Amino acid sequence: MSKQKPKRKSPRRDDELWKGILADVFEDFLRFFFPDADDLFDFKKRFVFLDKEFNRLFPPEENAAGVRFVDKLVKVHLKAGGSKFILMHVEIQGSKGHEELGSRMFRYFYRAKDKHNVSITAFAILIDDVKSYHPKIYKEEYLGTRLSYEFNTYKLLDQDEETLRANPNPFAVVALTVLMALKNKKIDDEGLKSIKMDLTSELIKRKLDKVKHERIMAFLAYYVNFENPEMMIKFEEEVQKLTGRTTPMGVKEILLDRRFKEGRQLERAKAVEEKRTIARNFKNKAIDLNIIAEATGLSLEEIKSL
Repeated sequence: MSKQKPKRKSPRRDDELWKGILADVFEDFLRFFFPDADDLFDFKKRFVFLDKEFNRLFPPEENAAGVRFVDKLVKVHLKAGGSKFILMHVEIQGSKGHEELGSRMFRYFYRAKDKHNVSITAFAILIDDVKSYHPKIYKEEYLGTRLSYEFNTYKLLDQDEETLRANPNPFAVVALTVLMALKNKKIDDEGLKSIKMDLTSELIKRKLDKVKHERIMAFLAYYVNFENPEMMIKFEEEVQKLTGRTTPMGVKEILLDRRFKEGRQLERAKAVEEKRTIARNFKNKAIDLNIIAEATGLSLEEIKSL
């Protein structure tokens, strides 16, 4: 009786990489979704990623698989209106979480609106593999009172591969990377390497500057991992032949450095939040504000606002 070969597991996607790539190509992201982006947004003014503030308003959540959602809250300046800006909320959802997407998107909207009182637009990028899952709206009704909150959605599984290939926008390569991962879930390492090489060719066609090229290269190289880590070495060698580079891509180092910095930022954010909690408790006990400031290192203004 012949032994059955063990089933190959689906390659593990690293959805956390979305956090970095969104920041790296956010200008391209806006142009991808808004054809008139250059008329709408003032790209001479830098984007402000309110990650720390977002994490204070909404502590990071996990989906049903134990993976945290990737969310961005970004301040984007408009061309019309001088210093006027809007907030853009972007959520990357890989699978259904404990809370319905529409409910969560609305909760993020009203809390951000309450704090900043500016116009807000929201995007949900759906990277799951369930064809029928496509929430776009949150509705609530009770005793004649009705609420309807509709947000932008982009379902990767519904996208056309050839359309993405024909789109010169760098974000199209990011989208194509995810689409190919969804369409080839049970592929072996050789097949995965071929797909990564194909995506590399698509990236080269767009003739990007070195920094942006390396960031997107890191995303497509590590978004889906090889089952055998040694295959990454072969992939890098083939990339070197294709591009004429004499040194390895170094994408792993880029990712490790970024994750180290993000980890440090998260640690600092947690430390500040702990200080605020302590200060709030002391303040509730009517302890002198100067003593609280000395004990926690927070400013008097910050303590007064708690």
